[in-house]
Amino acid sequence: MTETTDVMRHWAGVWADKEPDGTSWFQPVPEPCSRLVRSVSTPASRVAIVGVGASRLIADLLAQGYRRIEAVDIAAEALERLGAQLGADAGRVRLRRADARTVGFDDPVDVWHDRATFHFLTEAVDRAAYVASAGRGVRAGGHVVVATFALDGPEQCSGLPVARYDARSLAAEFAGGFELVDTVDHEHVTPWGSRQPFVYAVLRRSADSLNN
Repeated sequence: MTETTDVMRHWAGVWADKEPDGTSWFQPVPEPCSRLVRSVSTPASRVAIVGVGASRLIADLLAQGYRRIEAVDIAAEALERLGAQLGADAGRVRLRRADARTVGFDDPVDVWHDRATFHFLTEAVDRAAYVASAGRGVRAGGHVVVATFALDGPEQCSGLPVARYDARSLAAEFAGGFELVDTVDHEHVTPWGSRQPFVYAVLRRSADSLNN
């Protein structure tokens, strides 16, 4: 398993060198992320945005009336950028420095959202730890919305190798605790015009999950 300190060090370096709109994953409009989160929740839902970076998804959800948001990232630098971006609204969000593989919540969340974190887990042990963390963190009947590079997407990002998926193989990683309920193919355009195919999966946590 990749050590948390090594991961922190890597992403601290990434955020020290880049502005949010200078990262390949930057989205001026957080779609289809916002639409998929809203499709399985209400503004009263507890939502965890894992690997949040400085995503504009937080501001979008706040504008939609969401008030129970946990913004999770392994890099303190990313959370600092996010807090600065949100300004006075930062106080409406719980900003948490944590590893997605081990993060815990005071109470189970209704939705766990992850765009472009899971695909950095190239070792099976790390993926298993992540899925177990999601199983502990999401209530029975709640949902995971996860997006990764598609099979024809990039082979690496931010100097790291990535794993690529289609909807079937992505859902298989969560088998046993979650069932696939929806998928979306999406072509992300980077700030410099490169096109990156993504696959999104919406998974429902089974009531009989072993993590109950």
